[in-house]
Amino acid sequence: MPEVSAIQAVLAEDEARLLDDWMREQFAASNVRRDLMSDAELRQQSAEFLAVLRTAVQTGRLDSVAGPEWAPVRDVLSSISRSRALQGFSPSETARFVFSLKQPLFTRLREQVPPERLADEIWGASSILDALGLHTTEFYQKSREEVIARQQQELLELSTPVVKVWDGVVAVPLIGTLDSARTQVVMENLLGRIVENEASVAIIDITGVPTVDTLVAQHLIKTVAAARLMGAECIISGIRPQIAQTIVHLGVVLEDVTTKASLADAILLALRKTGFTVTRIQPRA
Repeated sequence: MPEVSAIQAVLAEDEARLLDDWMREQFAASNVRRDLMSDAELRQQSAEFLAVLRTAVQTGRLDSVAGPEWAPVRDVLSSISRSRALQGFSPSETARFVFSLKQPLFTRLREQVPPERLADEIWGASSILDALGLHTTEFYQKSREEVIARQQQELLELSTPVVKVWDGVVAVPLIGTLDSARTQVVMENLLGRIVENEASVAIIDITGVPTVDTLVAQHLIKTVAAARLMGAECIISGIRPQIAQTIVHLGVVLEDVTTKASLADAILLALRKTGFTVTRIQPRA
């Protein structure tokens, strides 16, 4: 029969006392975040982690936490890391959830393990918790990157609002720097709103865009071409003098694209193309 390690014995026979000591250790920390998590929720997470940790160590595979025996432990820590990343915990506050278990676990080991085996048992337990702490940190970072990527996508969509100007006319006023990613979002949003509004004219206003490079100009031309395939004509308005010079210098061909100096001129042209006229009902004072 294989020898039972001390950490297996502690988790199998003394889990409840270990949980109590661990909770006291976490509550005593100077950076405990009771403003982000209730005591009951923290205890529930700690108990769940200890339960899956006990099951994993009973398999005897204590040399690595990368095997399938440790998958439930990694899953629990991944879930905790994701929720804490969303709640606003810092990376160190999240990793401390695992590392704070060391002190109460080592105390239990000192009580049960003979001095000649104590160093080896503590080294083994420390190696396991270090590996699980690293997993927690890595998954926290991955979760934060997913949050940042989603927020960037939401900001991109917010920064490219497509508005309905009139029946059959939509416009997207652009402000700030245009890059390939943002221009791609412009195309997707504009084509979607053309379908949604059954628009026959789409205006891309770049009055608030300071510069345009070759790649962005090509993306704009592709957007115009895509809109035409959907039966809508595109008007690019607000081409600043610097952008006009850049487009000419780069050799970008806009012969087939309708351009206007201002958004007002583009709207007026769009209304005419859709059969509307703008008439002053009172003479200018």
